[in-house]
Formats: sequence, structure tokens, C-alpha cells
Amino acid sequence: MRIIVLVKYVPDIEAGYEFTDAARLDRTGDGLLNQLDEYPLEQARKLAEQTGAEVVALTVGPDEADEAVRRALQMGADTGVQVSDDAIAGSDAASTALILAAAVNYLGGADLILTGAGSADATTCLIPVQLAARLQIPALTGAANLTVTDGVATIRRDEDAGSIRLAAPLPAVVSVADSAGEPAYPSAKAVMLARRKPIDTLDLADLGVAASDVGAAGAKVGVAGIEAVPPRQAGATLDAETDDVIAAFVTLLQANSLL
Repeated sequence: MRIIVLVKYVPDIEAGYEFTDAARLDRTGDGLLNQLDEYPLEQARKLAEQTGAEVVALTVGPDEADEAVRRALQMGADTGVQVSDDAIAGSDAASTALILAAAVNYLGGADLILTGAGSADATTCLIPVQLAARLQIPALTGAANLTVTDGVATIRRDEDAGSIRLAAPLPAVVSVADSAGEPAYPSAKAVMLARRKPIDTLDLADLGVAASDVGAAGAKVGVAGIEAVPPRQAGATLDAETDDVIAAFVTLLQANSLL
């Protein structure tokens, strides 16, 4: 069985972030593996231990994105693949899914494609279903638990009203929630061994993807503007001891279009 885990190199949001004049996230500073991608990597590691599956870490990003792949190798991936091309800059979720689908096909497909629930930089959470649609295979999202038996992937998705179980035949795309269990920290030996694991680099020409279909030129979604979140304003205080407090409360709700 082959498992492909999608990983992403994202800016260190906790260190602060800026936007370029083209309304894109400035990615020139420090970055790291998207934290939510550690959960599918952990699920892949466990499945590999159980089944002997091959685990491939796949990313789309600039040259520095190999750091995310290297971290994935430390966490148990056997090999890494990076798609890097100047024309990719400015791609939206649809274009990224197009590139990923082409990369999966280039690699000969996979029995299982695992993703995180989202990425810290964009948080669109669209890639799993859009990739599945491109590959014409099922998508199971929000997996808090994942098992694979007899060619069928089964997940438990935890929701506010309860938990539900979903299943789909392989090949399938599964997005893994951060409630799936804490990832194991790589040992010193795993970190050392990861240095010897190969990372292959591909570009759009390798994948047969036209530059006009990706990047800003191929994006179907654009950023209309960026504004800072306005500071919170102090709330209103009503004196509960007054006779007309209820009437004042209703008036306040009406004034703020809450009633």
C-alpha cells in the first residue's frame, strides 16, 4: 500500500506576518511545517507500522518548502516530493489541487492520500475535497479516527451533536482532524536517518501543467482587500436595579440589529 501525505511549508504565524503589495502573504521570513499536517503524518506512520505501507510526503511550495518535507521524513515518511516552480506563486486552492492531482498521477497514484484539516496561512480547508474531485475518488473529511481494512477506509468524525462513522473504498482522500491523537515526537535516530532519505523536486513541466492554469493567471479567487481586525469596543452596561432595565435592554438589542 502507498500512502501520500500532503504537507505544507507555512510562515511562522506566531512570529507575526505581513502582506505584499500584491495582497499575498509575505513568505520571505521564517517558516515551518504546518502544525495540522503532523496529525496525518502520525496516522500514516501508524498505518505503515501495521501494513508495511510506503509513505510519501508531498508538498507544493518554494525552495524553502523542503524544510517541511524534511520534517515529514523525520516523522516517518519514507521519501519526499516537492513541486516547485516560480509560476505557482499566487495559486488559489483550485490551482493547488490541480497541481497536487497532477503530482499524484505522476507518482503513479496512491491507495490513500492523507491531509491535515487546514493550513495555518490560508485555512480554506478546500484542498481535500478539491483534490478528490480532480482524482475522481472519494473524500472522507474530519477524521478523528482512521482504520483501513480490506481495501476500505473507515473514519470517525466527531461533531457537536455526536460522532458518525463514514467509509469509502480505496483509493481515497482523508483529512485528519487534530483530535486524532498527539503526534509522536521524532527520536534523535529518526532525525539522523531523515537526512539520508531522498527528496525529489518536480516542476510544472514535469507534471504537464501549463503555467497559465496556475498562479495568479489561473486563480479563480482573488483577494479584494486586506484590513486589520478593528479593536474590540467596550460593551454597554445596564443597571439591573432600575425599573426600566428590561426595556433598556430590548432597546439596546434593537439598536444593534440583534432583535
